[in-house]
Amino acid sequence: VFQHFNLYNNKSVIENVMLAPRIVSHIPEEENEKYALELLDRVGLKDKAGSMPSMLSGGQKQRVAIARSLAMKPSALLFDEPTSALDPEIIGDVLRIIQNIAKDSDMTSLIVTHEMNFAQNVANRVIFMADGEVLEDSKTSDFFKKPKSVRAQQFVDQVQNH
Repeated sequence: VFQHFNLYNNKSVIENVMLAPRIVSHIPEEENEKYALELLDRVGLKDKAGSMPSMLSGGQKQRVAIARSLAMKPSALLFDEPTSALDPEIIGDVLRIIQNIAKDSDMTSLIVTHEMNFAQNVANRVIFMADGEVLEDSKTSDFFKKPKSVRAQQFVDQVQNH
C-alpha cells in the first residue's frame, strides 16, 4: 500500500480494485466484481465504486488502495507510511481499517509508521531503525517499556512526553 496511493486516475474505484485480479489471476468478471464490492464495503467505500479517484479525499484514496491490495488475497501487506499524506482528521479512519485487517485475518502486516500510539496498540513486534540501521527488534511491550538502545530510549521518551 503506497504512501501516495498510486491509483489509476483513468479508472473508477471498482476498476482499480478489480484490475490486478483480472490481469494476474484471471478471475472471472462476475466473481471479481463481487469480491471487489465486498472489499470496498470492508473499507467503507462501497458507495464510491463508480467514482473516479479524482473525486475522492486522500483518506478515501488510501482506503481504495488498501482494498486494491487486499484484492490479490496476499499473505502479507506492506504499508509505506499509510497516513503521511492524509489530513489529521482522516488518519484515525485509515488506522482503524488497518487495525481491523490485522485483527480479523492471519495476514502479516509490515507497517512503516511514525504513529507510535497506533504501533503500540496494533503491533506485536517493533523494529526501530535510525540512519538506515536496525537498532531494536523486540516485542512491542518491551520496546515501549524498556528500549535497549540509547537512541530508542530517547525516541520513546520524546514520544511519551508529547
